[in-house]
Amino acid sequence: MEVKVDRPILRASIGKKVLMATTGLGLCLFLVGHLSGNLMLLKQDGGRAFNEYAEFMASNPAIYLAEAVIFLAFFLHIVQGLRLAMQNSQARPVKYKRNAGAANSTFYSRFMKWSGILLLIFLILHLFGFFVKYKVLGLWEQNGFAPGDLYSVVVFTFTAGNLGMVYSIFYILSMVFLSFHLAHGVQSATQSLGWQVNKKVTQTVQAIGYGFAILVPAGFAAVPMYFLIASSGLF
Repeated sequence: MEVKVDRPILRASIGKKVLMATTGLGLCLFLVGHLSGNLMLLKQDGGRAFNEYAEFMASNPAIYLAEAVIFLAFFLHIVQGLRLAMQNSQARPVKYKRNAGAANSTFYSRFMKWSGILLLIFLILHLFGFFVKYKVLGLWEQNGFAPGDLYSVVVFTFTAGNLGMVYSIFYILSMVFLSFHLAHGVQSATQSLGWQVNKKVTQTVQAIGYGFAILVPAGFAAVPMYFLIASSGLF
């Protein structure tokens, strides 16, 4: 019995995965750059280095182009993720009577959709709290901060009483979800792009992917943890 394959659909599915992979890996580069800036918050210089970094990012015309590219990559990545999830759901409208779980897929791949949704919620809140309020709307003095003093904004956000504690915990948990997302995403992206050509390369990619998925989110999570501990007077 000959099995017919709808080639346009197949090509469209592959195209979606390639776009998902390229935007995802591009956003990984953004994460590294963003983390390098965030780690300046840990320098004990009263925020001078971080505010200089923030001023450079705000005054450099090339950054506006980079930001536009990053926002486009985020948009395409989110849209393609939702489309692939819907496509997979439509391709199997009737669930299996028994799901073998880990026998068929990893925990990270099964959690991919939900970690993506949770990260989208975090991204919206994060952008509003730091980017929109201050860089777009310029609400520095209205919120009690000197213009350009983004360091004080960050410190206040993470340490302002119970609300600061809640946001810090939310931020740290979001980095856990980011770790889950990256643990599967990096490996899935390299597979979609055909980079896993043999077993040795696949194992190397997996090691790099897991290392990236641990170190980068841990670096981001270190910032609220640092300010929480510092505000408690433990050091």
